[in-house]
Amino acid sequence: MKEVRPTTGLVVQALFNILGNLNGVAFLDLFSGTGRIAFEACRRGADPVVSVELVRSRSKAIWKANSFDSHTHISMDVRKGLSWVSRKGFVFDVVFADPPYGARWNETLPNLILSRREILKEDGVFVFEHGKEEPVKVSFPWILRDERSYGRSVLSFLELYSSDL
Repeated sequence: MKEVRPTTGLVVQALFNILGNLNGVAFLDLFSGTGRIAFEACRRGADPVVSVELVRSRSKAIWKANSFDSHTHISMDVRKGLSWVSRKGFVFDVVFADPPYGARWNETLPNLILSRREILKEDGVFVFEHGKEEPVKVSFPWILRDERSYGRSVLSFLELYSSDL
C-alpha cells in the first residue's frame, strides 16, 4: 500500500483560492486519502461533494470524520468510482484528483476522466495534482488552462475543448 501523502496546506490554500466561491458547486475528490480536500470543499459550500478512496482504513477514517450532509464517500477504485458516479447521474463542476506520485497516473488519468466525460459539466474543470517530475499528459479535447507549482507538487487545471471558446 502506498503511503498517504496529504496535500500540503500551501497547495490546499492555493487550490481553493484559485477555485474561488464554491457555493452550490458540485465537487468530486478522487484519491481522497484523508478526505481533507473533500471536507474543505464542503466547508466552503460545495454541494454535492463526492470523495473516492480505495484504501479501506482511510475510507473508515473519512466516514468517521464526515459531518457534512452534502458529502458522500465511496470506498472503491477510482475506475469503479467514476462508473458509480456516472450511473448515479452526478455531474461535477470540479473534478479534483491527487493520485499517488510515481504511479504513472499522469499518463492515464486524463483519458480515464475523458472516458466518463458525462460527469464533468461542459464548463467544468479537472484539477490534477501531480509531482513536478511527472508532467500531465494532455491531448485534444483537453486544454491545459493553467499550471501552478508548489515545491514538488503541481496543480494542472484542465478543461475540455468547447467550440464556444
